[in-house]
Amino acid sequence: MSGLLDDFRSEFNKPNNTLVQLILINTVVFLVLLLTKISLTMAREDGVYWLIREQIMIPGTIGAFLHKPWTLFTYFFAHDEIFHILYNMLFLYWFGRLIDEYLGNRRLIGLYIMGGLAGGLLYLFMYNLVPYFQDQADTARMLGASAAAFSVAVGAATLLPNYTFHLLFFGPVRIKYIVFFFIVLSIAQSAGMNAGGNLAHLGGALMGFAYVKLLQNGTDLGRPIYWVADGWSNLLKPKPAVKVSYRQRSNANTQASSYVPAGGASSSISTPDQDEVDTILDKISRSGYESLTREEKQKLFRASQRN
Repeated sequence: MSGLLDDFRSEFNKPNNTLVQLILINTVVFLVLLLTKISLTMAREDGVYWLIREQIMIPGTIGAFLHKPWTLFTYFFAHDEIFHILYNMLFLYWFGRLIDEYLGNRRLIGLYIMGGLAGGLLYLFMYNLVPYFQDQADTARMLGASAAAFSVAVGAATLLPNYTFHLLFFGPVRIKYIVFFFIVLSIAQSAGMNAGGNLAHLGGALMGFAYVKLLQNGTDLGRPIYWVADGWSNLLKPKPAVKVSYRQRSNANTQASSYVPAGGASSSISTPDQDEVDTILDKISRSGYESLTREEKQKLFRASQRN
């Protein structure tokens, strides 16, 4: 069991690994809820589990939501059915790989969170302003990452509409048709048993489309998300120790001291040859510029100066 936890921790802590981190967060929350449900059910304390669940699900009425505003964020990281999380995480993985590859991991987290927020807001809007849904608002509850996953999927289809997935029984299919099918399916089911979930799908889809279109025009809707993420990252990142190194000047008998962060390099980065540059460019094409290490970025910068 400890080996499994170590694997989870290792994967989560890898740099530029946002897609896996999102999947792991959803998986851990699902497992915690599942174990809590089983434990409390065996202890005949089902009501306690449902009380916990209520603190995560986004309610249908504005009044209930104002008492639990955090649910606008928590709902799209939680699932309580295995096929629900399996479907959402596969959807997120397939399309998230494209966003991560072509736009980078920051844009992936931006699309995911903005899509989840948009889905939750559309759900609240519809259940409080549309007469058909107002009668159901008091008992409506929603959770699941479908809206966030839809946002990523539509974002990928907007960015790369002709990219092809090879589907079992269907063969090669362009992703714009796959996404269009699921959008039509959500519209068709928006007045059914899972109306709230399907409305959230559409909210996420609208956000995915708008996010990528605006990004192509130079406006990045995810900047507030990046700012918050960077703040948390800097807050939790341990400060490196500082070590003092001494070196003898060649033309003097006095010693000079220089301060170098632990783990850093005291020598300058050498100018790379063409093979190194090609390797770095290949890495950018696969994983984006943000996947480069500091040393690789410096080498690329030196190569650009040389040219």
